[in-house]
Amino acid sequence: MHIEYHKWISPNLNKSMELKIYGYYGKPVLLFPTQGGRFYESEDFGIIDSLKPFIDNGRIKVFTIDSMDFESWSSQHEHPAERGKRYEAYEKYVLDEVLPMIRNHCNQADIKVCAAGFSMGAYHAANMFFKHPDLFDSVIAISGMFDLQRLVGNYMDETVYFNSPLHFLQNLEDDKLLQQIRAGKIIIAVGQGAWEEEMVDDAKKLKQLLDKKDIPAWVDFWGADVSHDWPWWRKMMPYFMDKILV
Repeated sequence: MHIEYHKWISPNLNKSMELKIYGYYGKPVLLFPTQGGRFYESEDFGIIDSLKPFIDNGRIKVFTIDSMDFESWSSQHEHPAERGKRYEAYEKYVLDEVLPMIRNHCNQADIKVCAAGFSMGAYHAANMFFKHPDLFDSVIAISGMFDLQRLVGNYMDETVYFNSPLHFLQNLEDDKLLQQIRAGKIIIAVGQGAWEEEMVDDAKKLKQLLDKKDIPAWVDFWGADVSHDWPWWRKMMPYFMDKILV
């Protein structure tokens, strides 16, 4: 498997950020880490190995990046307004630095990306897809939460609202944006076992909301034995990746 390592000082975050690339060719997949995770965790926990057949066959090229969760939404010692500012900087890092790098690496200026992740990474993937369907054409969000108030409490401002899918999608009426979202491939999946209770609740609410907006999506609830943990995610990601690539 071809692997590349890249590192640069992000002008948006004013800190060094790292990423890895797996594969030569194929659909670009931007894989977000779990809460506070690093760019290498998907390799360490066997996700890259689980996707190896897709990578080796040139069906996907995977880009894994660092998180900023403990400087943004998961930073309990900061006011939510300050957390939001840091998240907006992270979003700019993804949109203005990582995505251009992906396009350049794929030698295709207009290529769209699949956003994917588990747990907090699933939140990032879904949030990026729903906000920017002109840049992302598919999403695989596994074991994710989609109500940002689970992290910031009852606080609400514009930044929290527009980064909480269960909030901003409710009132989304922009027809062009809705059509772009409807044209994408959306997979939301969650187990119903240990540590998945809040994620099941959010997945059910998101399904109701997407149905109401006539947005096609596959919201898949796995069994009561399926926990919020890597062994299951290693099974779920390749299963759903195969469906995305059809």
